[in-house]
Amino acid sequence: MVFLAVLVILVSVISVMGYQYLTVVLAPEYNSDTMPLNYEIVGSGERNIILIHGMAGTKNYWKKDLEQVTGTYRVLLVDLLGFGDSPKPQSKYSLEIQLAALENIITKEGFNDGNTLILGHSMGAIISLALFAEHPGWFSGAGVIGLPVFESRDQFSEQMSSNSFFDKLALSSYGKVFCMLHPLYIVKWFKPKNLTDDVFKDSKKHTWQSYYNSLNEVILNTDLFTLTKNIRNRKILFIHGADDEAAPIINVEKFARHFTSAKLMEVKDGDHQLFLKEPLEVWKAVGDFFDEKSW
Repeated sequence: MVFLAVLVILVSVISVMGYQYLTVVLAPEYNSDTMPLNYEIVGSGERNIILIHGMAGTKNYWKKDLEQVTGTYRVLLVDLLGFGDSPKPQSKYSLEIQLAALENIITKEGFNDGNTLILGHSMGAIISLALFAEHPGWFSGAGVIGLPVFESRDQFSEQMSSNSFFDKLALSSYGKVFCMLHPLYIVKWFKPKNLTDDVFKDSKKHTWQSYYNSLNEVILNTDLFTLTKNIRNRKILFIHGADDEAAPIINVEKFARHFTSAKLMEVKDGDHQLFLKEPLEVWKAVGDFFDEKSW
């Protein structure tokens, strides 16, 4: 019986890995002209705001209490390439590719008018700062929540490895294999306490390649200190949880000191998913920092 049970488990694991591998191998190469991102625009107003989710997230991440924004702002919600309902092609999923995909939507919908705020969470915070730095004339300011900024790749690996068993595996030499098995562990028994049910359900909407490559290409290989040199005098709001274990606030404190028109808002008892717990606090903070009027 034990042998049979082990055999069933092995067959299941191999089947899942095989399916996930083939899903990527058989997918077409990324083509920005024929593979637009999935997005929606809600709200109305004279100003715009773009919301960019983090790793394994979707545009639905931002929908809690979104009515606090839509009455005043035109809001662009977007699924990053490889996540949510956006295309999941074969791709390097580098920062440059993500930026190019977003640029197509931003210019098409007129969110490049210089009167637009950009707000990102975690990996989306990195992408937001990169977009701001690449096109400083497009945006009036940026807000970043749970920014994963590290002094080196080794520091990131050490931090994430101590954070959870799953993170340790994803960063190991077996990272690709582990990412192929995500359908087996993204189940309710393993749901983190700081994720809502709908956000956790959406976290399945990626491939092993989009997750693994985004982790390595966007988070691990981006030098934020160099990338943001030309926007050091622009308005940037850093929102960070005091109890964020994925991206320690001490690193953000050091990073934010390089910006002359920035503010760091520390959220007491906030973790890496502080927005899901305190969305009203986030919307108010953004409104107070960027607007003369309250949201």
